[in-house]
Order: sequence, then C-alpha cells, then structure tokens
Amino acid sequence: MHRKPLFDTVRHLLGRGFRQHEVAALDAAIDLLIESEPAISLPEPLARPRKASEGAVTLIKQFEGCARRRSDGQIEAYPDPGTGGQPWTIGWGATGADIGQDTVWSQSECDARLSQDIARYAAEVDQAISHAPTSQNQFDALVSFHYNTGAIHRATLTRKHCAGDYAGAAAEFGRWSKAGGQVLRGLVRRREAEAELYAQ
Repeated sequence: MHRKPLFDTVRHLLGRGFRQHEVAALDAAIDLLIESEPAISLPEPLARPRKASEGAVTLIKQFEGCARRRSDGQIEAYPDPGTGGQPWTIGWGATGADIGQDTVWSQSECDARLSQDIARYAAEVDQAISHAPTSQNQFDALVSFHYNTGAIHRATLTRKHCAGDYAGAAAEFGRWSKAGGQVLRGLVRRREAEAELYAQ
C-alpha cells in the first residue's frame, strides 16, 4: 500500500509534522487494516501544480455555453439569471470588474478568457486542497464547481475532500444549486454532472 498520500492528508489536518510515536502508531494501524481488509484504494495525487484537463473544459463549456451571439458574430454580455443584473456575464461564463452591460467580445476573446480563467481557478483549487490525494476527475469537477461558484475556499465539500471523505464531498455538490435565493434547474444539472465526474 502506498502510504504517503494518507500520511500527507493526516499531516495537513493536524497542521504539523508527525512525532515518531505517531508515525509508529499509524504504521501499525495501517498494517492491521492490510492484514484484515482488502487494500484501501486512495486516489493518486496529481503532480503539483495540478492543472485542469480537457474534462474540466468540456464540463464548463457544456453548462456555460457561449450565449448572446449577435448577427455580426460578436458576443455581448448578459445579466445573471438569478439576479437579473450583477454579475454581468459574457462568453464562457466570464465575470469580473471588466464586464458590464455594454461589454462586447469576439469569439477569440471569449476563448482566451476561458483559458485564463480556468488556469486561475485551477490554481485556487490546488491551493485549497493542498496535498490531499486527488484524482484528475476529482480535480476537474472541483475546478468546474469553483469556476461557477467561486466557493472552493469556504465550501464544506472542500473540507470533506481534504479529509478523505469522498462520498461526503460528492453529496455536497447538490447544496450549491441556488442563485438569487432560488433553485435553478441549470445549476441542479450542473452539480449532478460535477458530482458524477468527481465520483468516477
């Protein structure tokens, strides 16, 4: 059994390194588990810094779309469906201080912003989950979640993931289906797709 991911996770939860007697106690507990149970399979940690794959890009594009294309081929901003106003969104779900009611971009500008935003959100997810063992599918699902909610640092699902409670983390996606205080069917479907990818 590859023990480093487990030790890294416990070290992260403790917020400090191990004392020698703690290492010995953990080793003994793991040996006992190996002798009495089938091998425990933990996700192999990705190389750091971790990056989103095409799985994240595909999922984000599937639910963001690239809406509000004008007859001239340009793409204009649209209001948040939950609030009817802020935050204004354009292209593949891009928001920010540089985007307002009158913002208009080309397709190439939308695509470039998507790549920049995914890289930024992936870096924030990587920071939030620290050294927790994480598969590529889990990471991609978390990036899609964070891209849409911006909540990776405060979400309970992040804490559950870092604790190795993958079933509990997967169940948390569904709690993030509201915008403007209302449950939106599009968000329900997105959280279901993210949870499904996370659990693969």
